[in-house]
Amino acid sequence: MSQNVTVAISSDFFSAFAKLPQTQQGKVSKFITNFQQDPMSSAINYEKIHDFKDPNMRSVRIDQAYRGIVLKPESGNVFMLLWVAHHDDAYDWARRHRCNINAGNGAIQVYEAEEGTVVEQPESAAVLDVAAIFVELKDRELLRLGVPDELITLVRGVHNELELDAIEHRLPVEAYEGLFMYMAGTGYDQIVNDRELVKEAEIDTSDFAAALERLATQSRFVVVDDDIELHAMLNAPLDKWRVFLHPSQRKLVSGIKNGASRVLGGAGTGKTVVAMHRAKWLAEHVLEGNQKILFTTFTKNLATDIETNLSSICSKDVLEKIEVINLDRWVTQYLRKNKYEYTILYNTDDKKYWKQALDLAVSEVDVPDAFYQEEWRKVIQPQSVESLDQYKRASRVGRGTRLSRSERVKVWPVFEEYRNLLTQSKKKEVDDAYRDVAALLEKDTQTFPYQSLIVDEGQDMSTQAFKLMRQLVPEGANDIFVVGDGHQRIYGRNKVVLSQCGINIRGRARKLKVNYRTTEEIRSWAVNLLEGCAIDDLDGGVDDNKGYKSLTHGDAPKIEQFDTAEKQSDFIASYLKQRAADDFPLSHICITTRTSKERDNIASALKAADIEVAMVDAYQESSNKNAVRLATMHRVKGLEFDEMILASINEGIVPLSFAIEGKGDEVEKRLADIEERGLMYVALTRAKKRVLVLSYGEQSHYVKGG
Repeated sequence: MSQNVTVAISSDFFSAFAKLPQTQQGKVSKFITNFQQDPMSSAINYEKIHDFKDPNMRSVRIDQAYRGIVLKPESGNVFMLLWVAHHDDAYDWARRHRCNINAGNGAIQVYEAEEGTVVEQPESAAVLDVAAIFVELKDRELLRLGVPDELITLVRGVHNELELDAIEHRLPVEAYEGLFMYMAGTGYDQIVNDRELVKEAEIDTSDFAAALERLATQSRFVVVDDDIELHAMLNAPLDKWRVFLHPSQRKLVSGIKNGASRVLGGAGTGKTVVAMHRAKWLAEHVLEGNQKILFTTFTKNLATDIETNLSSICSKDVLEKIEVINLDRWVTQYLRKNKYEYTILYNTDDKKYWKQALDLAVSEVDVPDAFYQEEWRKVIQPQSVESLDQYKRASRVGRGTRLSRSERVKVWPVFEEYRNLLTQSKKKEVDDAYRDVAALLEKDTQTFPYQSLIVDEGQDMSTQAFKLMRQLVPEGANDIFVVGDGHQRIYGRNKVVLSQCGINIRGRARKLKVNYRTTEEIRSWAVNLLEGCAIDDLDGGVDDNKGYKSLTHGDAPKIEQFDTAEKQSDFIASYLKQRAADDFPLSHICITTRTSKERDNIASALKAADIEVAMVDAYQESSNKNAVRLATMHRVKGLEFDEMILASINEGIVPLSFAIEGKGDEVEKRLADIEERGLMYVALTRAKKRVLVLSYGEQSHYVKGG
């Protein structure tokens, strides 16, 4: 590259590049490589078009039919690739857009600059005699929220959300997001603080080099000096999470943290992306010698997905410093090395041990059999209760069934017998195994290389899991980084209080609010499932979805009801054949069900209809682009597809009857219902563009709105 010359590429450029025919993509890639080496080369023909809104925009020739749009400022040595398309489309785009530095936040912004400042009412919007929403904000405050100076008058004419959505295409992403947050009730100061914008005395709106250094710009522009890195970006231009992070995300990713951190966020807000980039940053900037990052999550499936994605953003040397493994597997491996004599009950049926232990239940304490297993899981295991004296003192806050001190004495023999039966059979539950690992670690002279620990899907981890993780990494700077969302707790885990596990997040708790995956219509439908449900924040507080928003729009979920399972399968087969006829890759569609039985029945019906099927399992992802994906709702956690088909959403299956009715009291039934709702919430929010909700027989009351 020529001396002191910087070439930046916009996020929009990658989106435009992804839409080009493959042959043209090759030509554009070659052009970018040459352009990066010397943007001032005489071989590059800059053409200034008189009716471009931005006087600094130029077109550059890719070939006879295609043009790129470049910003070539009057001063400075920064060049920016903004757009690429067919000749006419590229010129049309350039005529409508400007690229300027916002005087309020210093970000480089690309936005539509059409003439006129009147907000047109959408056809569906009623004419409301109400005041404009943003009238109380000063011009400098609107600028700081990301509104370009020339669009301030337009924004001041907005009265409601429909009008804001109507001008969304005109606004930079950060401006629309900030305005929506303000409209939803988030204070101006809070929005600015969440973005952690550095306040500058004066911003030079002609200094593009300085603007590229700001976090607000880096969420939309990237400077790539490495040809290998550029090639990787162009090979996956739509995977923008690899390159572009929201300012609030980038602030979480980088920098020294004085202790443990926790990041919450609804589905699609990029929590796992933040966790991966945090691991990358720590591996590149903090580790010394043989130190490592331990990156753990709840299931083997998610660990495999994370390791694959990390390999796309990390060099080989950096990747070697990050150990990705689900916690159960780490525990199993450690215990095996220590010649552990017990078998760990992960998913093994333990009903026979409870059946024997319940023979000791006394009639004087009137509780159902289910009470004992719930008490064990909710009270005894989380609090490491091993004796009657400990049980007498144990907290039972949140349990629906009250027990007097004498009643605790009478029920204790059942728990004691259950543990004895497991011990005699050389078996241990997971939480017991975690405690055994903790005890072994205290005596272990081995020094682990873990400098930091990253936890994904923290809501599914148990109290004992967090206590073990606390022991693995000593308390200090950058020690533990947890991401999670209580709305997506789907594995029956207790609510965890991090501070009670020795993990202090005070002052280092953040929340992500923008959904980058799902359309607003799908997000809203999914969130309504959990309306009124009390969701915890992993540290003793309450979490909610206030301010949670998607920035893209589409169709609301489509609901279809059938008389029989066969008619449902026929509909799915017909739908898939039509999508295939439209040249839509069936691999971008996933059919999910609550049970494996329903999944398998649909798979058989589709195969009989000559439709290729690929099961999403724990070990391997099919590369067959012609095969529709099938999975249970638990298995789609952490994945995403263009389209989701939620099938067999019948009463009795969603929610699963025995998952709720088998509980011991009304409190436990309510918690089980929240978990079932969370499972459907997870399934819905895997979709990026479209959702079908299908049922046969009696439709689930979740769909009816109950």
